[in-house]
Amino acid sequence: MNEFWKRVLETCVVILGNCLYAFGVAMFIVPGGLITGGTTGIALFVHHMMGCSVSVFVLLFNTVMFLIGFAVFGKKFAANTLVSTFSYPVALELFTRLLHGYAITDDMILCMIFGGICIGGAIGVVIRAGASTGGMDIPPLVLNRYFKIPVSKSIYVFDMLILLLQAFDSTGEQLLYGILLVIVYSVVLDKCLMLGTAKMQIKVVSEKIDEIRKAVLTDIDRGVTMLKSETGYMERETEMLLTVVSIQELAKTEKLIHSVDEDAFVVINRVSEVSGRGFSSKKRYLEKENS
Repeated sequence: MNEFWKRVLETCVVILGNCLYAFGVAMFIVPGGLITGGTTGIALFVHHMMGCSVSVFVLLFNTVMFLIGFAVFGKKFAANTLVSTFSYPVALELFTRLLHGYAITDDMILCMIFGGICIGGAIGVVIRAGASTGGMDIPPLVLNRYFKIPVSKSIYVFDMLILLLQAFDSTGEQLLYGILLVIVYSVVLDKCLMLGTAKMQIKVVSEKIDEIRKAVLTDIDRGVTMLKSETGYMERETEMLLTVVSIQELAKTEKLIHSVDEDAFVVINRVSEVSGRGFSSKKRYLEKENS
C-alpha cells in the first residue's frame, strides 16, 4: 500500500472513531443525564448553564485548541489533529438530529457503561491511527512540552476538574456516575491500545536447553536468545532460553517445551508491546556463518 492510500485509510479510521465517540455521547451520555470529562464535559456544562448547543460549543472549543496546538507544535501536529477537530462536532450534530432525543434506555448504569465503552473505544481507535482527538487532549500536551508534566496525569486532573465544574449543576448521584464513566472509558481505552500488541515472554531453564532451542526455532518459527545464568543451589553455570511468542502460540510452545523436557523450569510473562523483526517488521531468515 503506497503512502497516499495509507493516509486515506488512516483518515477514514479517524473519522470512524470520532463518529463512534459522537454516537456514544448522543445515544447514552446526553439522554442519560450523565456528566463526563474532556471537551464534551465542558460543553455539557455550558449547555446546562446557557442552553448553548453541545455540538456548536465543541466545534468552537476544538477550533481554538487546534489553533493553540498549531502555534505550539507546528504543521505536522495540525495535520494529524485537523480531521478530529472538525469531524467530531459535525458527527455529534448529525447524530443529535437523527436521534432527535431518542434514548435506547433511561437506566443511568447502562448509559454509563455503554457510553464509556463507546468513548474509550473511539479514543483508542483514533490514537492507534496515529492521530489525536483534539480539544482537551491539547492542553496536557502543551503542559508536557513546557513544564514536563506527564500527559496522563494532566488528563486525569483536567477530567476531575471538569467533573467538579459540572457538579455545581448536578446531583451527587450524577457526579458519582460521572467518575465511574471516566474510569470505564479509561479502562476501555487501555484495552484498545493493548489489543493485538500484547505478547508472551517465555524463559526456560532445562538440562535439555539445546533441544528446546532447536524445537522452538523449527516448530514455532520464533527467534530465541540464550542467556548465561547460574543455578542458585548448586551454583552451576547454565543457559536460559528467552523467546517471545503471540498469545495464540503460547499453549503450543509450552506444550512443545514440556514434550522435550517435562521437568523444564518455565516462566511466562505478559509483555505489553514488542517491536522488531518478526513482530513490527517482517521476518528475515539468515544463513549461519561457517566457522
